[in-house]
Amino acid sequence: METTQPTDLQEPAIASDELLKIVDPAFHPEHVCIVTGVGTGIGRATAIAAAANRLTVVGLDVNADEGARTVAMAEQLGGKMVFLPTDLTDDAQVHASVEKAAQQGHIRYLINIAGVQHIDAVEAFPMAKYDLMQRLMLRAPFLLSQLTIPHMRRTADGCGVIAHMASVHAHICTANKPVYNITKFGLRALAQSISAEGQGRIRSFTVSTGFVRTPLALKQIPDQARQRGISEQEVVEQVMMGKSRVKAMMKPVEVANLFIFGISRHGGYLVGGDLLFDGGMVLTY
Repeated sequence: METTQPTDLQEPAIASDELLKIVDPAFHPEHVCIVTGVGTGIGRATAIAAAANRLTVVGLDVNADEGARTVAMAEQLGGKMVFLPTDLTDDAQVHASVEKAAQQGHIRYLINIAGVQHIDAVEAFPMAKYDLMQRLMLRAPFLLSQLTIPHMRRTADGCGVIAHMASVHAHICTANKPVYNITKFGLRALAQSISAEGQGRIRSFTVSTGFVRTPLALKQIPDQARQRGISEQEVVEQVMMGKSRVKAMMKPVEVANLFIFGISRHGGYLVGGDLLFDGGMVLTY
């Protein structure tokens, strides 16, 4: 078994042979896959994976420089991707980006990944940060779903898939992450609500993982160490990987592959469900 990785880990590169590639009649360039949070981490990897599966990817992120870098990475692997700088907390920008995405082809897939983290106990949590996280991580996925479902219904077969990045924190709650916990539980409810209304043609699901080697995960280590009174290495070993039977963080591309499987024809029965790939954090003791 691998040992716990050091805390100075960088976001891993993505190689072509790491990408899950699926033969699916619906995976072709006329179908658009919108992915949020494409500037780094899981969003970047998922955009690249979707492009490698012949979909036309429209990536949304507030970071234009990193978004452009993701486009270049997708194109290097033979994919097609368009980047739209978008502040997901601004309704007007979200509306505009969906309309621009529709100009690239038929919107069939939406993958909501964008997120931020803030570490604080309930009694100390800044309400401005609460509002930002709710707007970015729950309201924006709801609005994007609301805007894209009509486009999905207008595809040739009237089908579409909406996926959301959840977490083990959509199953269990840990200390000092109250709003993160709330939004992730909410995304599971959103996926189930969309699926309840989708009549088997518009389906939705979530992906729940433990800690993934992304800037979002790695940047929270100092705050966790300070608030818990332990070293940064102890945060990784005891807090992040302590309950996991696999003592290594997932790679972003491994999570991206779960999304590709889920939106593909092989995920047809994944209707309101959750893909829990957590190294045993939730269900083993």
